Amino acid sequence: MEILVTYDVATDSAAGRRRLRRVAKACEAFGQRVQKSVFECTLGEADLEKLKHRLEREMNPKEDSLRFYRLLEPRERYLQTMGVQPVFDMHDPLVV
Repeated sequence: MEILVTYDVATDSAAGRRRLRRVAKACEAFGQRVQKSVFECTLGEADLEKLKHRLEREMNPKEDSLRFYRLLEPRERYLQTMGVQPVFDMHDPLVV
């Protein structure tokens, strides 16, 4: 399933800036950054639960906000972009 993960982490303290880095790293492990605090992820149910659990450990629920949006598929039918595009499309073949 296609999931859009967005977050807003309070960064007015050193602890908040550390949380921001850890939240970003967790999201990078599961998807592709498409904006500074927005990630597109292609996940199964188990990986989605792993990501949620990892993010729950990293965030401060009194200061931070995370949102998960399930995208309608096929994504190309519902997604419109303008401006700079992601470095790579997660659905295209990746040549290493």
